[in-house]
Amino acid sequence: MMSNKNKIYIGLAVLLILLIGKKVSAINLIKQFEGLKLTSYPDTGGIYTIGFGNTINKDTGQAIKQGDKIDLATAERWLKIDVDERIKKIKPLIKVPINENMKAALVSLAYNIGTGAFASSTLLRLLNSGADKKLVADQFLRWNKVQGKEVKGLTNRRKLEQELFLK
Repeated sequence: MMSNKNKIYIGLAVLLILLIGKKVSAINLIKQFEGLKLTSYPDTGGIYTIGFGNTINKDTGQAIKQGDKIDLATAERWLKIDVDERIKKIKPLIKVPINENMKAALVSLAYNIGTGAFASSTLLRLLNSGADKKLVADQFLRWNKVQGKEVKGLTNRRKLEQELFLK
């Protein structure tokens, strides 16, 4: 029997296939990967999360805690704030030309792993060195673990980001 998570990732794969060749926004990509929860829940690392993967209340600056609730408009607004912040932080780090699909994949990665981890990543170093695009894309799969253990959902996400990056 297929788990709900596997069904979701199959759906994401189908969505990505449909989007190949079209401009994919980082916001839409992140929405698909993160899903929407209007009540807080602990993520795979045990960190309380809400909306489209927010761990911080963008209105108060406080960490999300058990029992927090938001509405759809708040989730959408917080996601836009987060994506805009990520773009602003990673744009100056990227020293080579990239296309919109590459940008969406990189913003999605930075959204998920944090801009600090992205800034010090081998992926970024290889990208900026002018390394072959495939070699750079292979680095996405290094970011599929939580507390040193592979998480299938992250592996699936990284594979889709990798595919998008290569388009």
